[in-house]
Amino acid sequence: MSNLFPEPISSLPEAEMPFSNYQAYLSQGEEHQIIFIQFNEDVDFPEHSHESQWGIVLEGKIELTINGVKNIYTKGDRHFIEKDVKHSGKIFAGYADITFFSQKDRYITKPKVQK
Repeated sequence: MSNLFPEPISSLPEAEMPFSNYQAYLSQGEEHQIIFIQFNEDVDFPEHSHESQWGIVLEGKIELTINGVKNIYTKGDRHFIEKDVKHSGKIFAGYADITFFSQKDRYITKPKVQK
């Protein structure tokens, strides 16, 4: 899968994620983060909670179980997960989104590779 995001986004710091085969770029604010991410393979993620998040699907689909309710989100759909609400899901290969976290330290940046 080619990178969906143009240079102004792909030149942002890369976000460190707990899975493989993805591209993720991090826009860091004083009190929030915005992640631009796409997945090249299916990923299951276990139930967890954190500060609130809002996302919009750019490509593909994601299955989210939020507070025990399962839904499928596809291109153009938005989701909102309130603070401390348990959620889990499955991301399908080809999925891409933009997600806003009302948490300044949800993710860290990958260490820069020396050339």
